[in-house]
Order: sequence, then C-alpha cells, then structure tokens
Amino acid sequence: MLALALGVTACGSGDDSNTGSASSSTPSTSTAQSTGIKHNDANAKTTLTVGSKNFTEQKVLGEIYAQAFQAAGFTVKKALNLGDEKTALKAVKGNQVSGYPEYTGTALLSFLKVPAKDIPTDEGQAYDQVKSGLAKQGIVAFPPTPFTSSNEVGLLKKKADELGVTKISDLKSKAGQLTLYGSPECRTRLDCLLGLEKVYGLKFKKFVPVDIDQRHQVLTSGQADVSIVFTTDPQIKRNDEVLLEDDKGMFPPYNSTFLMKKSTADAAGPDLAATIDAVNKGLTADVMQELNARVDLDKDTPEQAAQAYLKQFKLIPS
Repeated sequence: MLALALGVTACGSGDDSNTGSASSSTPSTSTAQSTGIKHNDANAKTTLTVGSKNFTEQKVLGEIYAQAFQAAGFTVKKALNLGDEKTALKAVKGNQVSGYPEYTGTALLSFLKVPAKDIPTDEGQAYDQVKSGLAKQGIVAFPPTPFTSSNEVGLLKKKADELGVTKISDLKSKAGQLTLYGSPECRTRLDCLLGLEKVYGLKFKKFVPVDIDQRHQVLTSGQADVSIVFTTDPQIKRNDEVLLEDDKGMFPPYNSTFLMKKSTADAAGPDLAATIDAVNKGLTADVMQELNARVDLDKDTPEQAAQAYLKQFKLIPS
C-alpha cells in the first residue's frame, strides 16, 4: 500500500457495483453533530442523486459528495460514470441526477463557449464567470475546491530529454514525428488537441483517442510519444513523467465546482451548501493526488478512498 498523506487506512464495503448506475443508499440514522458535517433528520425527505463523469477523480469526488450528503441526513442515490461533460450536464438539466462535480475550465470552454484566449488565468475570476454564466441556465455552481486539475501535455522524462523539450512550444518543429494520445473528445476541445493545433500551431504525426484510464499506460508502453494527462494524476511521479510548460497559457484553471439546478438546490435547503463547503476545504492538490493514487495505484475502490478522506478530516465519525 502506498504511504499516503491522508495517513489513514481506507475502509468501506469494497463494493463499487453502484458505479455507472443509479442505486439507493439509506441515510445514516446516527448523528454526526460532533463531526464537520451536521446531521439533520429533516433532510431525509430530500433525495439527492449524485453523478460523476467517467474517470477516477470524478468517481472519487462523486463518492465523497454522496457520502457527505448522506451524513447530513439526505437520502442519497448515485449515478457515477455518466460519460463526458456534455452528457453529465444534460443529466442535471433533465433531472436524471441532482448534481455532479465539474471543472471551471471545462465549463467555460464547453458549456459557455468562451474562447480559450479570453479565459482568465486567475482561478477566482474563472469561477466567477462560470457561476454567472451557468446561473443564466438555471444552474448553481457552488464555490470551488482548492485543487485544480488541469489538462497538461505529458511525456516520459527520458523522452523529453531525448527531444530537448521543456515547454509546449518546443514541440513546434517536432510534432510531425510524434504520436499524441488523448481522450476521445480531445479532438474537439480547445483545452486539448484542437487548442494545441490552434494556439500552438502543432501538427502531430498522428492523434489516437484512448480511454482516460489508459493515458499513462500508452506512454510507458511506448505507444504514445505524448499524452494529455491531468495534473493530479499520481502516475506522473510514479512513472517519471514530466509536464511541459504551457508557455502560451492555453490550459485554463480547472478547480472543481459542484453543479446543480437552482430549483434542486433551493429545495434541499441550507444544509446542502454547508456540506459542500465542509467537503471542499480539505481537497488540496496533494490530497486529491493521493486519493487518485489509492484507486489507480493501490486498487482501493472510489467508495473506500472517499470514506478515508471524510474520516481523516473528521467530516464523518471514524
């Protein structure tokens, strides 16, 4: 087991069968007043279905919010592994899920269609734009987490040394000989292949879509020269990878913000916002990377990793 900064042993049922489909979860009847999340029996009349997108970090975040809402007394269901951001937002708007965690940069680019060059590099300003923009669509963007999980251009250190590259613009004369791997939607995203082509003028030898869970494996296997990875991926340190400097500021801030229809949030009452705030405080970049490591490297379930986080930060009883 990797020695983690969380300093606790993950515990939980080990059953991740609810990932990918909605499933009921009975709210705890034990009180949590002595912890960071206040339990209110009256919340049981409100059912919240927590969603997530289709990769490790999202599933862990979805589990954290689901378990936290349950501790606050809400009746909770889960619909994790929804797909990409467009699918997830559609599920919120269509009431298939009550809410899910999204990233500010993704919301600006994909939902609000803000040109990459106009997205603020300041995390607070980026969130404010998301909050005001989605409010016009009847969506509440709750205050964001401290951590930011940006897309970045990653490659093995030995490959970077071989190419003599330290920043993305260094690839300009080399991209024609390199194979880039990225998520299936990477082709059409300004924070992925499309942006690398438009902002940096890069023309790769080949782009290959790959499942997000495989984006590091394709580097270590030699299939990919370059891969689009997340800054919170634990494999970066484990595999001796490097991230190229985004010297033209193409990748926007990616703090996580929980999205929910305003009507749903209003009906849930003030305990909802208080619970989200309590959950978010401890989610720093280091902690998020360690939580991802528990699942991707140490093979805990997202449910176990989430419970370990909530217990370590005294949000639920140990």
